[in-house]
Amino acid sequence: MDMQIKIKGEMTIAEIRQALFEKLCEIETDHAVRYSMGATLYINPTNGFGDNVYPDVSKVYSTGPYRSAADDYKL
Repeated sequence: MDMQIKIKGEMTIAEIRQALFEKLCEIETDHAVRYSMGATLYINPTNGFGDNVYPDVSKVYSTGPYRSAADDYKL
């Protein structure tokens, strides 16, 4: 089963990041979801006035958060 998080309205990337963080925390605590097989996020870039912006890239990939050497060596 897929879960969707919808964030409505024009906002800065920082505001979207915070809204996602808050919703993910809510899903974790209120719905006991602790793991996911990944996630796909779609954004609709604008110029701050509601006009669409078309960046020169349509997909970016991530292999997860930065892992330090301490993580790899269990320090």
